[in-house]
Amino acid sequence: MPHPLLSVEDVSKSYDGFKAITNLNFYLYEGELRTVIGPNGAGKSTFFDLITGRAKPDKGKLDFGTDPAASHDLTELNEYEINRLGIGRKFQTPSVYTEHTVWDNLVLSLKGPRGVFASLFHRLTSTDRDRLDDILKTVRLDAKRDWKAGLLAHGEKQWLEIGMLLAQDPKVLLVDEPAAGMSDDETDRTGDLLLSLAGKHSLIVIEHDMAFVKQIAANGVVTVLHQGTVLCEGKFDEVQSDEKVREVYLGRGKHGTR
Repeated sequence: MPHPLLSVEDVSKSYDGFKAITNLNFYLYEGELRTVIGPNGAGKSTFFDLITGRAKPDKGKLDFGTDPAASHDLTELNEYEINRLGIGRKFQTPSVYTEHTVWDNLVLSLKGPRGVFASLFHRLTSTDRDRLDDILKTVRLDAKRDWKAGLLAHGEKQWLEIGMLLAQDPKVLLVDEPAAGMSDDETDRTGDLLLSLAGKHSLIVIEHDMAFVKQIAANGVVTVLHQGTVLCEGKFDEVQSDEKVREVYLGRGKHGTR
């Protein structure tokens, strides 16, 4: 059995007495696409905050790395150090440089010189250019490489931001509700994009849209969070039919299929 790339063990986090995460155990393997669902207040965003160093746990450990002898304890690192290890996060609302072109947004995301001026005037190698061209094709924005990002549709901005994460060459992508606000066609294309990244990268995707979850988790594992801990974990059909899950999440009606 391979060693997990990310191990979260017995982690808890409280805010002013509110238990956001309680004794959480979670394991992500290299190349895996894991979907995390749960009702509002289940601890999903706090979970991402803990992985990225935006918040520190009250107790527990978060290990990153497939070699136990050379893994990194994320609780001892700050946000930029965790990002440099190869953990990238995409928030629900896309954050792109609206006045710059799609191409320049990718250039600005490359590892290297910091700051807009330094990044844009840094000489790109042929390898850099080839990789960015591949990313544009992956996120289906190659025909709009010279468009200003602010002119893109909502779904296209989401894909551009995923491309910006890919430009950082991450090992793990944390993606928060990528289907929010999308049309059905955009949602389907986003699902195809995330599935195409699995294997090359490891992904954790937080999502509410159950039709989208079914699309991206057909052959993977779904983790259900409730009150800051794992309520259930398994294949999509197993999770969907679990009575505890239906009671606390799926049975509420507003999270049904599109």
